[in-house]
Amino acid sequence: MQNLVDHFIQHIHSAASTRSALLIQGGNSKHFYGNATNPAETDVLNVTPYSGVVDYDPSELVITVKAGTRLAELEPLLLQSNQILAFEPPHFTENATLGGTIAAGLSGPRRAYRGSVSDFVLGIRLLDGQGHDLRFGGRTMKNVAGYDVSRLMVGSLGTLGVIWKPH
Repeated sequence: MQNLVDHFIQHIHSAASTRSALLIQGGNSKHFYGNATNPAETDVLNVTPYSGVVDYDPSELVITVKAGTRLAELEPLLLQSNQILAFEPPHFTENATLGGTIAAGLSGPRRAYRGSVSDFVLGIRLLDGQGHDLRFGGRTMKNVAGYDVSRLMVGSLGTLGVIWKPH
C-alpha cells in the first residue's frame, strides 16, 4: 500500500508544480457539499483504492482505518462487537467513505447527545499540499498535547491536506 501513498504524493507534487486545483475524492457521496469545482480545471485525486481496516481493538473502542474505507463496510464490522460510530454519519450514498465523512465534518442526529465527528477523531495522518507526510494525535486521548491539529481536518473539505489514515 505504500506504493499507493507514493502515488498520492506524486499526484500532489504534479498538481503543485502546475498550480492546478486538486480535488480529493473518495466515494463522491458529498459532491454537492462545499464549493463547486469546474471538472475541466480540476485534477482529481481518487483515494478510494486506499481502503481497509489497519487496526481494531473492540475492548479499547479504537479503530484505525484507511481514508477510502466505505462506511457500508466499516459499520457491519463494528456491529459484530455491538459497537457503532456514535456520531452517526450520514451516508447519502452507499459509497460514502470515512475520510469523506471526516473531511465534510458531518454528523447525524445523535450529535447533540453523543458528540460530533470531531469528538471521536483521536489522530490523523495526512499529506499536505507539498506532499509531506504529517501525523497528528495518537491512539488515545492522553497522546494529545497542546492544540489537537487532527481536529482541524474535520470539516476542512480537503483544503488542508489529503487524509489517508484517521484513528
